[in-house]
Amino acid sequence: MDRAYDIVLFGASGFTGALTAAYLAKNAGPEVRWALAGRNPAKLRELGVDAPILVADATDPASLAEVARQARVVVTTVGPYLTYGERLVAACAEAGTHYLDLTGEPEFVDRVYVDHHATAQRTGAKLVHACGFDSIPYDLGVLYTVNRLPEGVPLRVSGFMRADLRMSGGTLHSGLTVFSRPLQMIAAGARRRSAEARPWGRRISSRAGGLRYVGGWALPMPTLDPRIVGYSARLLDRYGPDFEYRQYYAVRRLPAALTAVAGAGALVAMAQLPPARDWLLSRLRPGDGPSPEQRAKSWFNVTFLGEGGGERVVTEVAGGDPGYDETAKMLAESALCLAFDDVPERAGQLTTASAMGTRLIDRLDRAGITFRTRTPTGT
Repeated sequence: MDRAYDIVLFGASGFTGALTAAYLAKNAGPEVRWALAGRNPAKLRELGVDAPILVADATDPASLAEVARQARVVVTTVGPYLTYGERLVAACAEAGTHYLDLTGEPEFVDRVYVDHHATAQRTGAKLVHACGFDSIPYDLGVLYTVNRLPEGVPLRVSGFMRADLRMSGGTLHSGLTVFSRPLQMIAAGARRRSAEARPWGRRISSRAGGLRYVGGWALPMPTLDPRIVGYSARLLDRYGPDFEYRQYYAVRRLPAALTAVAGAGALVAMAQLPPARDWLLSRLRPGDGPSPEQRAKSWFNVTFLGEGGGERVVTEVAGGDPGYDETAKMLAESALCLAFDDVPERAGQLTTASAMGTRLIDRLDRAGITFRTRTPTGT
């Protein structure tokens, strides 16, 4: 409480950052001391938010260190995180300041673990990545499911995601950054595995599932989310001695499944070619995004099938526009949770499940993102 601000939001002039600022302005309450930070104060003032403004640049370590020293929690929406993220993580880890972001970039997450996890453990900082649609519905949805299964037994959980969503410029730029660096991503993963202690006497497996038919087509979903779930399982004994998670994108008809696979393959291929990648990046620029009318029509639903100890449970996490309105809500509620709720004392690089757990589930449920148990009649 010796810091000037409970929460500092870095990058509020971007598309998702502006939505997060608006959510905090409406929901934080007068007792919350929060501020905006960025390199262009004029753009931040255009948001019309009644909050102090701190000047900081993602490429200037001294300005980032000053922001970190003033805040209990720093929230950043400035991506791609591989380009703009690591200096801010370093500043927060050194200052003992909790850090939250929206990254879906595996290479960035692995690099942060190798370079900053130990420092954050020493200073007490929690470094929590993927606090939006990547990867809260999956990470907290699995925790919610595991808590409804027997303890101390092997557990199997599968997640099936359906959604209607549109992409912003920032999301496109971050995604293409990931797709364009497969060798660097592999190398970062290898460095992390050599540095990270594995849980003794426990088996953890989490990855994208293979193609399945379960009343509809379940496609592999090779995103950051299964890795986040696996890390939560390694940190939390509640996931049992033998835990397995598989994640899928669910579509009802085969043509839609084939279209999704072909589209993803084309995007990855184009990301490898600089002219094609530049052309794609020019289609949507950072700050561009879907209109309020488009977002109002968007939705998401993730169904989880959990099994263990002879019991079976089906749960569901659902909400509105996943990429932006609900992501802003998830990020803001994560910051409020870290700043004010009674959360575990862990430090270092963590996940939403291990850093905040059921406290954040309760917050999100009250905010309109539903967590519920269904009658187990299938997926």
